[in-house]
Amino acid sequence: MVDEPMLARLHFGREDAERDVTDGHGLLLRGGFLPTAAYKAAVLGRKMLIIGRKGAGKSAICMQLMAIGDGDAGKVLVTPDETAGEEIRRFELQGLQGDSAKALIWRYVFAVHAARYLVAHAKDVHGRRTDSVKVLLKFLKQNGELAGDRLGDRLAQGAKGLQTSLSLEAFGVKAGIDFSQAPSEGARAVRQLEVVERGVERGFTELGCGDTHEPLLLLVDQLEQVWSAEPDSNSMVIGLLLAAKHAAGRYGRAARILLFLRADIYDSLAFGEGDKFHGDELRITWTREALGDLALARARASAGQQLTAGRLWQDVFPRTVGGEETPTYIFSRCLPRPRDAIQFLNLCQETAYLKHDRDRITEADVIEAEAQFSAWKLKDLSLEYLVAHPFLKVLFPLFQNQGYVVSRAALDVRFTAAVDSLRGLFPAYADALTLAGVIDVLHSVGFLGVRRGHDVVFAWDDDLLVQPHETEFHIHPCFRTALGATNAIDLRRYEPAVVRDRLVQGTVFNNTFALRSITNRDERLLGELARSCQSVLSQVGRAVALTPGARDEITREIGRVHTETVVSARLPVDADERLLSASHYFTSLSAQLTASGLVDGAQDVAHRLEEEARRLRRLAGGSYGSSGDSGGL
Repeated sequence: MVDEPMLARLHFGREDAERDVTDGHGLLLRGGFLPTAAYKAAVLGRKMLIIGRKGAGKSAICMQLMAIGDGDAGKVLVTPDETAGEEIRRFELQGLQGDSAKALIWRYVFAVHAARYLVAHAKDVHGRRTDSVKVLLKFLKQNGELAGDRLGDRLAQGAKGLQTSLSLEAFGVKAGIDFSQAPSEGARAVRQLEVVERGVERGFTELGCGDTHEPLLLLVDQLEQVWSAEPDSNSMVIGLLLAAKHAAGRYGRAARILLFLRADIYDSLAFGEGDKFHGDELRITWTREALGDLALARARASAGQQLTAGRLWQDVFPRTVGGEETPTYIFSRCLPRPRDAIQFLNLCQETAYLKHDRDRITEADVIEAEAQFSAWKLKDLSLEYLVAHPFLKVLFPLFQNQGYVVSRAALDVRFTAAVDSLRGLFPAYADALTLAGVIDVLHSVGFLGVRRGHDVVFAWDDDLLVQPHETEFHIHPCFRTALGATNAIDLRRYEPAVVRDRLVQGTVFNNTFALRSITNRDERLLGELARSCQSVLSQVGRAVALTPGARDEITREIGRVHTETVVSARLPVDADERLLSASHYFTSLSAQLTASGLVDGAQDVAHRLEEEARRLRRLAGGSYGSSGDSGGL
C-alpha cells in the first residue's frame, strides 16, 4: 500500500535460502542477493569447494546459481536426504578402502546425472541425439535410471549394480562375462564404472558441449543433513571430494562440479589426498561492512530501491545504540554470517512495528531485540555443534553471570570444580574434556576470542590455534546478554552512603551551613581520598595492556568514588568513615582483580589499589608523620 509506513514494508528476508527462493517474502531473487567473492569464484569456475559455517550463505550461492545462467546449460542440484545418506554410508566393496568405495558411488551419481542431462539436452538444444547419446539412453533404460528423481532410489539401484553387475549391453559389454576375471568386487566395480564414464565423455564430445555453451553444472548441497561425525560419514564426504575431482578431470570443460560444505565438516576430515584440494577451496568470509551492504540490499528489495544507507541507519533505525553507531552495534553482536544478521535485523523490525506499534525503530527496541537474539544464538550454537561437540551446552554455565573477559587461571578454577560432572555426563569425550581441550573447542566454534596484543581474535579472524601462553579470553558479544556477562569483569559496584541519609532527619542544610560544618581535618581527609582516586586512575591510564573493557569499568567505579568525595566536601559527613569505606572498597577491587587472573596491567592496578587502601586506613586511624602522607593531620 502506498500509505503504508516504510517500517511495515521493511523485511530482511528469510534466514534460509531454500525458503527465501520460494516464499512470498523471499528476497534472494528480487535484489536481495549480494554477489560475494565466493559467488564470483563459483560463477567463473575458479573453485570447486565452497566452504562456510552454518548460515554463512552457501545455499544462497547455490540457489542463485540455479536461478541464473545460460539457457543452453544444464544445472543439477544434488541434496542427499537420509535415505540417500544411508545408502552411501553403508556402501562397501570388497578389495577397496572405505573412502575409495564411497568415491565410486558418488562417481556413479555424477555419471548418471550427466547421462540424463545429455539425453534431454541433445534433443532440446542441439536438435539431435548422436549415436553415443542414444547408447546412454539405452543404458539408462536398462538400469532403471531414466525415470524418477529420488536420489535415494537411484543410489540403491546404483549400489546394487556396482556390487554385482550393471547392465552394460548398451555399450557392447557383457559385464558378467567380460569382468568375471576381476580380482575383487572393487576391481569389477571400477571397470564397470569406467565403461559408463567413457560413454558419458563420448556424449559430451560428440555434441561439442563445453565449446558451444556453458558447461553442465552439478551442485551438491545440504550434506550436513546426512553427516554424523562417524567414520562412515567422514568416508562419505571424502568419497564425494575424490569423486568430484575425478569427474572434473574426466569431463573437462563440458561439466563442472560445485560442492557446498560446512566448515566444521570439512575441517574434521583427514585423508592422504587432502592437500590436493587446497587450490579448489574458497572459504566464505563476511566483514561487518559486507553485512551492512547485504542489509541495505535486502532492505531495498523489500521497502523500495529509493532507500539509502543514510535513511536506513538514521531514519528507520536509531543513529546510535549504547553510544555506538547502529550498524557497528548490531553487526558486532552477530557472528559474521548473513543468517545471524538477518535474524537480528528482522527481530528489531518486529519488536518496533509489531510489538510496540512504532513507525521507526528506537534504541530501546534494538536492546530489547538483542536479549531475544542472544538467547537464540546461545541455543543455536549448541545445536550447530551437537554432533561434533555434544557437551558444548553444559559448558555455558561456567560463564554465566561473570565478566565477559575471562583468564585461563579463572577458567581453570571453574572448570576444575565441574570437570568430574562433565566427564560423568560425557564419558566418551573424557579425553577432550581438559582445560586446554575446552578452550580449543570454545575458540573454534566462535564462543571465545583470544587476546593477542591489543586485539581480540576469533577463529574466523586467524587460522592460528590458541597457544599455551595465551591467557586472556573474551566471550563473543553475541552471547553476552544471554549469559548475563555484559561487563568486562565482575567488579563490585561502589555504593556510597547516600548523603541525605547522613543528615539529621527532617533538617535541611544549605550550602553555607554545610561548608561551616566541615572541620579543617575533615576537609584534608576528603582531599586525601580524592588524591587516592586520582592516583588509581593514573595507574589505570598507564596500564595500556589492560583489556579496554576492564579499564573502562575500573575507571567508571573509581570515578564514582571521586565524584562522591567531591560532593561530600560540601556537606557534613564523617570523613573518617568515608575513608574507611573507600579503603574497604579499594581492597575489594584489588582482590577481584587479582582473582580475575588477568595479568597484563591488572596486577599493577591491583597493587596500587591496595597501597592506597592502606594509606587511607592509616589516615583515618590518625597516623601522623610516619609516611609523609598525613599532611600534618
